[in-house]
Amino acid sequence: MASGTASFTASPATAPNSLPRAALALANVQYEKKGSIAYVTVNRPKVLNALNTPTWTDLRAAFEDAKADASVHGVILTGAGDRAFIAGADISELANVDAYDAEESSRFGQGVLDLIENLGKPVIAAINGFALGGGCETAMACTIRIAVDTAKFGQPEVTLGLVPGGGGTQRLPRLVGKGRALHLILSGEMITAQEAYRIGLVNEVVPAADLITRAEAMLKKIASNAPIAVKFALEATNKGLETSQSEGSLLEASYFGLCAATEDKKEGTTAFLEKRAPQFHGR
Repeated sequence: MASGTASFTASPATAPNSLPRAALALANVQYEKKGSIAYVTVNRPKVLNALNTPTWTDLRAAFEDAKADASVHGVILTGAGDRAFIAGADISELANVDAYDAEESSRFGQGVLDLIENLGKPVIAAINGFALGGGCETAMACTIRIAVDTAKFGQPEVTLGLVPGGGGTQRLPRLVGKGRALHLILSGEMITAQEAYRIGLVNEVVPAADLITRAEAMLKKIASNAPIAVKFALEATNKGLETSQSEGSLLEASYFGLCAATEDKKEGTTAFLEKRAPQFHGR
């Protein structure tokens, strides 16, 4: 559930646009780059990384920067501490919003998650603990989800007299099917990482010590492929799910043709025939 008020002002420590990307400083999110990977960490461990308006704003700033930076080939999103990825909305803020502010808050959070989902680069959710409400919704907006074996998932909004507001009613059925999604949404129950893996909500479950290493390995594997092909494959999948299968197939064929015109396609097919590793350059 997205939370907040109608006035979505940046947190005080948000860097102005004039600063270079490397100097981007945020109040509630840690943001750093190592090589071709950007690391985004929700940093409110005292409140289990709960989402409030400044945190949503910081997340948007971090992902806008990652999207614009050509040197970034993928993002790892996680939470500070060892208890929570994101435990949901900040209830102290949420308790004071009226109907208008709640709707505006929901739309704002949905916009941030749409940015994550459609970044054009893979985003790995490294889920290190509770992923509830807006935390579960944030994880679902990511490309791939890897969870520690002690993580917990759920959409508990109905227990607060609300419905999911960050895309939970839309992404969850697409990931796990309508029946399983409705069970989670209507009951408000939490499930374990193992159950989340069984129903297809997460891609992998790993020990806590291996979480970031595994996320990095997955991003590096994806980054070894042709960048344009990765971008178009993401777009074809995301956009295709919003259309009929026949329309999605036409979209796929269009992207297939666009890829065929790239230097990377020539390099990939030539390398295959020459039995060598391809050297892609994103052209």
